[in-house]
Amino acid sequence: MIAVTQRVARASVRVNGEIVGQVDRGVLVLVCAQRGDDPENARKLAQKIVKCRMFTDAAGKMNLSVRDIEGSILAVSQFTLAADTASGNRPSFSGAAPSEEGRALYEEFVAELKRQGLPVQTGVFGAHMEVDLINDGPVTLLFTDLARKAVGFNRWI
Repeated sequence: MIAVTQRVARASVRVNGEIVGQVDRGVLVLVCAQRGDDPENARKLAQKIVKCRMFTDAAGKMNLSVRDIEGSILAVSQFTLAADTASGNRPSFSGAAPSEEGRALYEEFVAELKRQGLPVQTGVFGAHMEVDLINDGPVTLLFTDLARKAVGFNRWI
């Protein structure tokens, strides 16, 4: 799985002009299931994001997790994170998990976030969404798994 996380002062997601999810201080997670991912990948990614120290402490060091600051998470599915742009001008999305498999993995990811005891809001899987955010920092972190590690990507497992 792939996730782009952004530390936010606030974020929201709209579908058909209506807000379906919103958070104040916390993390916006754009998440994508890839072919070959399984529920354990989804759970490990969620756990890693919850524990990641991306918030600053009193000394200005990134030593606090979203749990530590009692923040919230807005999880939005985004299959385009699996885009292959290596050749041609049109991205290929063949690396993304098929829709129903991707939905199940996204739902397992969200369920694990909730099991970790955090307030979690979501977008709508497969819908056209509009995402608004105020990136705090800005701090944006990329999580990708070792099996699909590309040059310069960080390992999360």
